[in-house]
Amino acid sequence: MRFSHLSSPTNSVPRLAAVIGDGALFLDEVIEGAPRDLQELIERGPAALSGVRSVVNNAVTAGATLHPVYDLRHASAVLRPPQVIAIGANYAAHASELKLRAEKSATVFSLWPNSLAGHRGTTIWPAHLTSEVDYEAELGVIIGKPARNVSALDALDYVFGYTIVNDITARDLQFSEAQWSRCKSFDGFTPNGPVVVTADEIPDPQDLWLTTNVDGAILQDASTADMVRSVAEVIEFLSRTATLQPGTLISTGSPGGAGYSRNPRVFLKHRSTVTVTIGGIGYLTTHCEVI
Repeated sequence: MRFSHLSSPTNSVPRLAAVIGDGALFLDEVIEGAPRDLQELIERGPAALSGVRSVVNNAVTAGATLHPVYDLRHASAVLRPPQVIAIGANYAAHASELKLRAEKSATVFSLWPNSLAGHRGTTIWPAHLTSEVDYEAELGVIIGKPARNVSALDALDYVFGYTIVNDITARDLQFSEAQWSRCKSFDGFTPNGPVVVTADEIPDPQDLWLTTNVDGAILQDASTADMVRSVAEVIEFLSRTATLQPGTLISTGSPGGAGYSRNPRVFLKHRSTVTVTIGGIGYLTTHCEVI
């Protein structure tokens, strides 16, 4: 199944919807006591997802009216996550182009929840704070149940679903500070979506193709097979030291082709448009505004 948080022109509050093709079915229109967002659905457990799947399938079969998705506004595909964890330098080409050290263990940092943003939104940043804003296509992984000391062999059983993340980064801040959270956590710097696709629709997260289109040019073009550490290995590594709570979003790293490494360098500017596409999920578009 595919889920989004969508709002209508007459009601700005995001509501959880199942997305079927180009249409959306708001769960609160067909389910009494429907989960208010994806986080609540995940916390209710697998039986709740099974129940939602059954109701939605029956409603569609019965001819329920679907709202055209394009007429609706997307909020972040992940709302109220208990944690947003990012993995750095998880593709060898990206680590090399940024001249980052090859670490024996994964590079891990947190993204702040204020950075979460939705598909087709506008990310705004002040010109006096940064002039080197970059893009990073990443596969997002949403944890479905508490994961502690999970083996890589079993790790994918703990995944609720997948989404697209654009890990926007202020490079001038990144390389002037000893941590990476602030440079990647401006308001709106973590667009994600447009949907969360449940894990049953992505049999192998290491067999997905990622591309990034910036102002009409393809600047990233790679496979998740190129990850240094697979999704399963990342979950195993993180769960050794802390329980990964249901709803946790893990952004699994970006392939090569970042703007910082190009000659000449390519940074996002006023009115830039970035579209990140991942096979099996869809595409995530972000507009940029510099003030």
